Amino acid sequence: QVQLVESGGGLVQAGGALRLSCAASGSIFGIHHMRWYRQAPGKQRQLVAHISSGGTTNYADSVKGRFTISRDNAKNTVYLQMNSLKPEDTAVYFCYAEMRRQPGGNFYTYWGQGTQVTVSS
Repeated sequence: QVQLVESGGGLVQAGGALRLSCAASGSIFGIHHMRWYRQAPGKQRQLVAHISSGGTTNYADSVKGRFTISRDNAKNTVYLQMNSLKPEDTAVYFCYAEMRRQPGGNFYTYWGQGTQVTVSS
């Protein structure tokens, strides 16, 4: 069974930092795009950061210069380093990955279960 497991969320004061991790496990034969999304109470899920299989990154304007997405392909893991956190960053953070379960097969989308990040003022 292929799955994504996030870790690293928690409570931090404004101006602080957190590092989220998301590890893919199971029978995996390649991971394409990996992303972090977040969803605050009463709001829609929004894309925070994206990294391609080649390492190209993109960020939401609200986190540019503060957040950094990276990946370790040997470990099938994506990270989100979050610095200078603000109360408005409070949300449940979800990782997303496009993975294939067979050599040369199709890529399918997978989501993690989410990890809570709370930034106090």
